[in-house]
Amino acid sequence: MTQHYTLKNNLTLTLREATPDDAEHILGHMEQTSGESENLTRGPGDLDITIEEERDFLQACADSPTGLYLLAEIAGELAGILSFQTGKRPRVCHVGEFGITVLRKYWGLSIGGYMLAYLIDWAKVGGIVRKINLLVRTDNLPAIHLYEKYGFVREGCSTRDMYIGGQFVDCYLMGLEIDPSVAEA
Repeated sequence: MTQHYTLKNNLTLTLREATPDDAEHILGHMEQTSGESENLTRGPGDLDITIEEERDFLQACADSPTGLYLLAEIAGELAGILSFQTGKRPRVCHVGEFGITVLRKYWGLSIGGYMLAYLIDWAKVGGIVRKINLLVRTDNLPAIHLYEKYGFVREGCSTRDMYIGGQFVDCYLMGLEIDPSVAEA
């Protein structure tokens, strides 16, 4: 489902689910954001994915009731990505983890919040996902604030989760439980 929002700078944000045809643009976005933030698990040049592999991954997400690959676009430019996947086995197909990126030039415009709200609504409507998890650096206070605003709670701390510039970085595990509403039950 495509959604449109007017951002505080009066640009129009379009959220839509990715298709295999988006693979090349997604890989370009991933490489660019890798060099813009130390908050990601990858750095510049760390991508080891071909366009064909990305197309296959996007098709698998589209075919899965528990996989979401969401694109945020502004004036035809890929401004942000949110990807979510659950486990494949019956015991873990209800719980998954997401990752999110936004181009630096669009930081502070609430794009992450719009994508996060989309993910939560998508999970509630789908009825399969019952828990959304994420890892976030303990020093990434803006992201932690965003996640807490949407109901995520800190569930633990993973020490030495990343190693950047000769320093270990700890991450919080945060989670959001998704339960059916009374009307759905």
